[in-house]
Amino acid sequence: MARLTVDNDALAEEFFDGTRLLGIVVPVKAFQLCWHLNHMMEMDFRINHDIEIMLTKKRRNYYFSIYEYQEPGGSLVHYLYNNQFDGEYLLPEFRNLDYLWLLKGDTVNDGLITDMVQSIKQIKGVQLVMELSTDMIKNKGHLIF
Repeated sequence: MARLTVDNDALAEEFFDGTRLLGIVVPVKAFQLCWHLNHMMEMDFRINHDIEIMLTKKRRNYYFSIYEYQEPGGSLVHYLYNNQFDGEYLLPEFRNLDYLWLLKGDTVNDGLITDMVQSIKQIKGVQLVMELSTDMIKNKGHLIF
């Protein structure tokens, strides 16, 4: 009898193919950050409970919310992950980051990333915005929904 296995590396490679990722440090609640993004950048981030990430650590469940915005007339989707829940981190290797912003579904040029970073930095309280390489992520599986 053949045994089926999941190739997590291949799954992660496919999920992250063509994506761009930003890390954000800002001491505000996710809904407040989304409100600012929605108004400043003319987006419409909404929480998506269907793709919320649940991790089990120390026999306890931790829930990491994800806000989503699909650009109208295109295939680019923006995902804003909350990196912290009740003292645990979605990506422990980036415990200094409050949020992760993943752009997926279409090619994103460097100019758009630069414009986004500049816009995010204008939000009151933002301390840091930086692009992250997906190669830096040790726990890629934590971002896959």
